[in-house]
Amino acid sequence: MLSAMLLAISTAALAQFAVYYWRAIVASEAARPVSDQVLAAASVESSALRGRDFDLLAGLYRLTPNMGESSSGLGLVPAYFRVVHAVGSLAEERLKPLARWAENERILCARFVAVQIDRRLQENLAMAASIRSC
Repeated sequence: MLSAMLLAISTAALAQFAVYYWRAIVASEAARPVSDQVLAAASVESSALRGRDFDLLAGLYRLTPNMGESSSGLGLVPAYFRVVHAVGSLAEERLKPLARWAENERILCARFVAVQIDRRLQENLAMAASIRSC
């Protein structure tokens, strides 16, 4: 019985660590600067990036070809966005602090996608420059 309880606690702690680690990676990527080209393509201002821009940015990401060597994708960010969006929608009327947290997380997801678009565009420009130089 004790070993089963230790296994359950260890598994829960490992899962919690994995979630925090993944969130830290997403936050560090989202903290990178986003070029004005991406913001202009999405018709948003840098200071006005909102959680509602996530779907627009995700659509732009799908339209951006991946010609570079790295295959950085969105991973679990769209699923995380949907969960946080649902939590924020439920908490909007009752729990204002939770709704603010959810909006901050949605903004984080939108910034992450914008950074990924920017990364793809930079890789594509570098690839085109290397092709032209041959």
